[in-house]
Amino acid sequence: MTQATLERDDAIGIVRLNRPESLNAINGELLTALHDVLDEAMGDPSIRVVVLTGNGRAFCAGDDLKDFSRQSATRQSIEEHIERIQLITCDLMFCDKPVIGAVHGYAVGGGFEWMLNCDIVVASESLVAFFPEMKWGQFVTGGISHLLTQSVGYQRAMELWLLGERQSAERLLQLGLVNRVVPDDAMLPAALAIARAVAGQSTNSVRRLKRLANRELSEQLARSLMLEKEAAIDAFSDPDAASRARGFTTAHNAP
Repeated sequence: MTQATLERDDAIGIVRLNRPESLNAINGELLTALHDVLDEAMGDPSIRVVVLTGNGRAFCAGDDLKDFSRQSATRQSIEEHIERIQLITCDLMFCDKPVIGAVHGYAVGGGFEWMLNCDIVVASESLVAFFPEMKWGQFVTGGISHLLTQSVGYQRAMELWLLGERQSAERLLQLGLVNRVVPDDAMLPAALAIARAVAGQSTNSVRRLKRLANRELSEQLARSLMLEKEAAIDAFSDPDAASRARGFTTAHNAP
């Protein structure tokens, strides 16, 4: 089973994370599959807007801590894992096509970050999002060290990172981190409606706008991705992170 899929709906490309049995938690196979389908969608001239969503009960439960020992086996494996996480942000933000997030269930860690990499976000009422990186001895990625402070301000961003408290869909709406909150069964139709409206705009103007906002005017975003990569590699290499990951795995494997 491929861990990310692409479906075409006229000018809309629907990209789905597809590890539903693991709440679409991030492992190497999902990263490879997601990059491949995003690359296919961005390179298809018939697709003008991408909708990003997840199969099953969640959008994305963040990094798969059960896979931590493989991810952190060597310095090279750590670097490759972090680079591939950051590559997804580049796919989403440095492309010329708008990305509409349709997000439900859990958006945790990297999943929360990918949600914030979308240009417009439709959240289901069931959405719960939080950053567990400080608890698990890891580090934020996805350009969030720049994007989140820009969105909510320094103190609020630090609160979200340091405390890792769960944020409801309504709270995310109040913070300006999602655009719409709708019932669960209306989430994908609402995202598709927005995508169709965007697809009806001038393709050239829309592409130039996204390029200007995320590349030409935002050198800090690229710099944050680089600095996050360095910090995340150091965090993954720390024995404390391995100990915390083992504790998580033991607790979740207990009878």
